[in-house]
Amino acid sequence: MTASDVRDYDPGDGRLSTPSTTRPSAWSADVRPRPTVALPPLAPDPRQAAPDWFEVVEHFREGLVVCDADGVVRHVSPVAERLLPEVTPGELLSAAGVPALSEGAPAGFIHRGRQLTARQVPLSDARCCWYVEDVTDSASRADALLAERARSAFLAVVGDKLGNPLHPDRAAAAIVRLAVPALAEVAVLVLAPRAGRARWWRGSRTDDEAPTVDSGVLAGGDLPAAIADGLTGVEPHAVDWLVEQAVDAGWLPGLAGTESAARVVPLPGRDAPVGVLLVARRATRWYDEADVELIRAFAARAGAALTTALLYRDQAEVADTLQASLLPVEPVEAAGVQWGTAYRPAQAGLRIGGDFYGSHRLADGGSVFFLGDVSGKGVEAAVFTGQLRQCLQALHRLESHPARLLRLLNDALLETTQAHGQGRFATIVLGVARPERDGGLTLTMAGGGHLPPLVLRASGEVEAVPLRGMLIGVVSDPRVGEVTVRLAPGETCLLYSDGVTEARGGRRGDELFGPERLVTALTGCQRMPAPALAERVEQVTCDWLAQGDHDDIAVLALRAAGLSARGARHLHSVPAGLDQAGETPA
Repeated sequence: MTASDVRDYDPGDGRLSTPSTTRPSAWSADVRPRPTVALPPLAPDPRQAAPDWFEVVEHFREGLVVCDADGVVRHVSPVAERLLPEVTPGELLSAAGVPALSEGAPAGFIHRGRQLTARQVPLSDARCCWYVEDVTDSASRADALLAERARSAFLAVVGDKLGNPLHPDRAAAAIVRLAVPALAEVAVLVLAPRAGRARWWRGSRTDDEAPTVDSGVLAGGDLPAAIADGLTGVEPHAVDWLVEQAVDAGWLPGLAGTESAARVVPLPGRDAPVGVLLVARRATRWYDEADVELIRAFAARAGAALTTALLYRDQAEVADTLQASLLPVEPVEAAGVQWGTAYRPAQAGLRIGGDFYGSHRLADGGSVFFLGDVSGKGVEAAVFTGQLRQCLQALHRLESHPARLLRLLNDALLETTQAHGQGRFATIVLGVARPERDGGLTLTMAGGGHLPPLVLRASGEVEAVPLRGMLIGVVSDPRVGEVTVRLAPGETCLLYSDGVTEARGGRRGDELFGPERLVTALTGCQRMPAPALAERVEQVTCDWLAQGDHDDIAVLALRAAGLSARGARHLHSVPAGLDQAGETPA
């Protein structure tokens, strides 16, 4: 070997290699004597002896195999001797049984369980040198890094996809869809049983098509034993047993029990697993420890998403139940009275607010009716209205005289607000309607600081009822006004909240609707049934608002319609697009 044979080679990191002691050094096996031509000095100091060039080559990181023009091996470095023990000096390289060298080495190849790389460098006199390096450790580190990056990217996508669904069904479908094919060919999610029944979702994939998702329901007692154990927090490890149970349950389409590998992982919840995840794939890809750790990390994120979705569902069910109990109730049918109502809360998405109305039938054939407004808006105001309505429902059985009933209501509200430290109050008009023989109505009304009712006479004129009084729930002995009004057949009394008169809109957007415009809107509407009249008030108010913000709007109309009259209309004036419960306004 001459200097020209190695002048283009980078010696690398200088890692030492110990020559083999079991056979003579490959360098001494050369049939030719060692060259006598000296290589360039390695030490510039003339007083220091230059080391032998072959001593330097023996410590290259790469192994060297030098062949002559006929392909006969002439030199084998100690590193190459360790990596390629089949290569023997004096024999043809092609006879060594290392196809990667004789056929032209690829970028890398596996030899004796190690990953090697080889490159061929032409030398002088038609000779060549093979540089062989063991890259097993570096390749393993690179593969591990790529695998970790892939796992991190997958979990990042999982976190992003599962951060949005707030409905358990959509969250469960998203989980099994994400698990295929990254974790399995078939993924089954089983939720913890509810009311004795367990729902399951399955994601599966055939060929290169997108995963398909289906679902079903099982009785809690019919769950496979592995699934039941998983719901207790136990992670079963008997793979064959898991596969057999999944096959018996019909969850592994296209996978035979003897050809599949499966795992069951609990999905963590708040106090107990929210469900379990079963993953299965063909046995050609067994689940190693890295796969299991990835499944567990996926299950942790899936469990968090499902727990959030189920908590949201439970809260929504509670909210819907409470909202239903706090919504204004349709007035009870009464002889000689035709009711009309309209209701639009300030926060349409909640469907509830601080305005309320209703009626109760009396034993003597009359009816107690009321419309009021509590301080505040939203949920807290709606809760207070619920308390007030419950008080009225109980107290009207003890007292039917409007003024005395209103004072009892005031005492009850004071006791409630003081006990809870709320400091809330309400305005209200409370009356009793009694039918007369000619089909008319006698209304006795008590006022608690509310807007005065309006009476639409048969002539088309509108009269304001002079009803006054103090707020309810503020002082222990409020001043309560009382007035009696007679309605002839076909005449209507209208009660309304300040959301009507204080609606701001118009051309400038800040002008109050006011009582004068309300009177104008009612004038000439004496032939309208009570439901249509209430709807008209709500509509003209909303037209004035022009989609602007507003306070709670409530309207209660009662029309003297004869002793045989029946029927009422309860108008929930909430836009269908904003009704979260999906109910159609009546």
